[in-house]
Amino acid sequence: MSSFPDYYALLNVQKTATAEEIRQAYKRESLRTHPDRLANATEQQRKDTTEKFQAVADAYYVLSDPVRRKEYDALYSSKGAGDKTSDPKASSNFFAHFANMFGGGAAQPQEPRPDAENVFADVFEELLRPEVERHVPWWSYAGAVSGGVIGFIVANLPGVMIGAYAGNRIGAIRDAKGKSVAAVFSQLGGSQKAEILRALAAKVLGATL
Repeated sequence: MSSFPDYYALLNVQKTATAEEIRQAYKRESLRTHPDRLANATEQQRKDTTEKFQAVADAYYVLSDPVRRKEYDALYSSKGAGDKTSDPKASSNFFAHFANMFGGGAAQPQEPRPDAENVFADVFEELLRPEVERHVPWWSYAGAVSGGVIGFIVANLPGVMIGAYAGNRIGAIRDAKGKSVAAVFSQLGGSQKAEILRALAAKVLGATL
């Protein structure tokens, strides 16, 4: 293989970085490279940003797992400085080979390349969920309405209030299982996504994108 992806460089962390440092680094780099932050990007700009966003997800996928990281580090140590690169294209060329290493032979299927959007939603779920619910209020209102109806039947007005609150929580749980944060976020319009990403950047980076 002509070029080896330097996942530590892609995340801007040292090789000795802890699991938490890698997670925080992924948050920063994924927000900086998320293609949906580019509202008026050209087709080429969006393509390049998407490729970098995917490479950052690849880096987190590999380095956040102790087994994958150990195998990656063995290869990393065997490469010279001139063989390593932070070019996102190297990750695309390398990942199929890297996944084969973890296929476990014929008995186990090869691990697929991670979906960058799913990785992002998984890591950011705690911060992303309230932002998504703020832009899509019906996501939790459905549960509140159904709970309120049940509460009215059982105990009139007090029951409405209690039932609505319980229904809202039940609705949120149901939606979380039936329709993921990633799925809802992916269906939002470009301006809504950009606004959510700016809000996340303010929390994580202390600045807007």
